[in-house]
Amino acid sequence: MAETYFSKKTFAFLRDLAANNNRAWFAANKQRYENELRNPYLRLIADLQAPLAKISAHYRADPRAQGGSLFRIHRDTRFANDKTPYKTWAGARFGHERRREIEAPSFYMHLQPRDCFAGGGIWHPEPATLKKIRDFLADNPAAWKKAVRTKAFEQRFEFWGEKLTRPPRGFDPAHELIEDIKLKNYAAGQGFPDALACSDELHPYLVDTFKRIAPMIDYLCAAVELDF
Repeated sequence: MAETYFSKKTFAFLRDLAANNNRAWFAANKQRYENELRNPYLRLIADLQAPLAKISAHYRADPRAQGGSLFRIHRDTRFANDKTPYKTWAGARFGHERRREIEAPSFYMHLQPRDCFAGGGIWHPEPATLKKIRDFLADNPAAWKKAVRTKAFEQRFEFWGEKLTRPPRGFDPAHELIEDIKLKNYAAGQGFPDALACSDELHPYLVDTFKRIAPMIDYLCAAVELDF
């Protein structure tokens, strides 16, 4: 049976939070946060467990309120110039079972007024991980092209983030994948409208998105020596 998780009230809460990003306002509106955002998000995550397991037995949709797939609403402001205490978006990361041991690619969903998106990959990888991926690309170009040069991928996704202006040291400037090797992030996705997030099309849309991006996640897992 089709399920609806979010509503206009969800986005109204996020807009109001952006306009009133302080602890007193959040305390007074905590029930709104739980009813309109956190609880439906956790239901969605729980409903993604079975389809995600079919995509990969090594990935987890964890619906726990603490320590699960849903990011905390609280910002870490210890080293930030911006001291506002709350995120004005809500994200969920569906990670590899070994993500605490090895920096691993993940599937991802982001909810924010006029900036919803879904996809996956590795965002801001550590230098050692980035080097592994680039080396793997240089040695295995055919499998990468099979993963991201397909119509199913190119019609749906774009890569996020910046790339180097020049090839990284030690890589052949004439390599067929040099533009991919120059990427600083190996993450891709697609935006979707707020209206879709509020409809019963959201769950099947996310499942289809994760299926389409899975070959890239598989490739990145191979690059960092993880099972997919």
